[in-house]
Amino acid sequence: MKTPLVPLLLAAGLTGSFFANAADWPQWRGPNRDAVVKDPNHKLDKLPAEPKVLWKIDAGPGQSSPVVAGGRVVFLDAQKDQETAHCVDAASGKTLWSVPVGPTVEFSPAYGGGPRCTPLIDGDRVYAQTSGGDFHCLALADGKTIWQKSFAKDYGVTFLGNKSGDPAAKETASRRHGNNGSPAIDGDRIFVPVGSVNGATLVCFDKKTGREIWRAGSDNTAYSSVMAGTLAGVRQAVHFTADALMGVDAANGKILWRVPLKTGAKRHACTPVISGDNVVVASTSIGTLKFHIVKKGAELVAEQAWANLPCKTILGTPTLVGKYLFTMGPTDHTDLKCLDFDNGNEVWSQRGFADYASITAVNDKLLVLNSTGELFLIKADPAKYEELGRAQICAKTWTSPAYVDGRIFVKDDAHVMALALQ
Repeated sequence: MKTPLVPLLLAAGLTGSFFANAADWPQWRGPNRDAVVKDPNHKLDKLPAEPKVLWKIDAGPGQSSPVVAGGRVVFLDAQKDQETAHCVDAASGKTLWSVPVGPTVEFSPAYGGGPRCTPLIDGDRVYAQTSGGDFHCLALADGKTIWQKSFAKDYGVTFLGNKSGDPAAKETASRRHGNNGSPAIDGDRIFVPVGSVNGATLVCFDKKTGREIWRAGSDNTAYSSVMAGTLAGVRQAVHFTADALMGVDAANGKILWRVPLKTGAKRHACTPVISGDNVVVASTSIGTLKFHIVKKGAELVAEQAWANLPCKTILGTPTLVGKYLFTMGPTDHTDLKCLDFDNGNEVWSQRGFADYASITAVNDKLLVLNSTGELFLIKADPAKYEELGRAQICAKTWTSPAYVDGRIFVKDDAHVMALALQ
């Protein structure tokens, strides 16, 4: 284990407006899509050896994570020949509605079948995307479809599967193993990773009507979810495609900057991490990279700030707490690592987290759920790795939990459950 380069008090980095309220977890990686929340009512100083199960219900396969808003939990799974959206009561687990959103597609990867994309709750609506590229806007009240799009019918993006002999199957992760990247909402717009190489890598719709506002890019998509942010003074959608990292003007779809980044098998599963004018991404071949977006004349440019090549990540996304990134890598023994956000240097590393782990920051602690279903409580401390407890809470999973008011909502391939952490 390495010692910190510069000893700093983490508390100084844990205060500020970047924290979101912990009342809801309505989308991929939480309220701000950064897996960081502040919960003043729950300090989480320790983790029960057996967290209390508040409810547990049967569910089908799939790697889509649950989301929570307004006292409701929404999740996707596979039910026979249909990928299905479900809405249940957050307090009891009682089913409120279930609706099919698209046919299941053939899979034979190590990560199993079923939906991959995490749904998104926005006000009285739910947005759900299937592995095969069916996109639905549903009413939260009853699951009825308000508008929908088909990546195949509307944009010519067909799912090929990993048994396909079509050369195009090797050029895109999402068409081979299923759409994974979740959409992002920005005001009245929703950015959807469609993945058409004919000018529609990313498509912006009016979130209320489904009207297309713009389309951009000619890359295939990978597994990465879209982010929205203001970088170098311009509001933009940031998308990590199968071939590049790019920033797209949120208003008109102009590609503002683009950095080619290619890896074997197009394995870009990391969601971009945005902080100020900086973007961090990670993948299996390129390691972990930070780019600084700057304005030069009338153009925006992405300048590489640093590269930590050994810190390679197969699955998962770094979580930024203060000035430290907590992340997974390298690929051979999947350690939990702490990196200095300023320079990319490794501060400490700890082995033993299986082939995937989601990292959620709650106050000054980290909740780390690995793919074996084991939950760890760890101090978000750059000085050293300090574990405060661990518990086996579910079966094998590659999903990310939703955290709301001292409870976590978790999905594995057979169940969805709510657990109390205190």
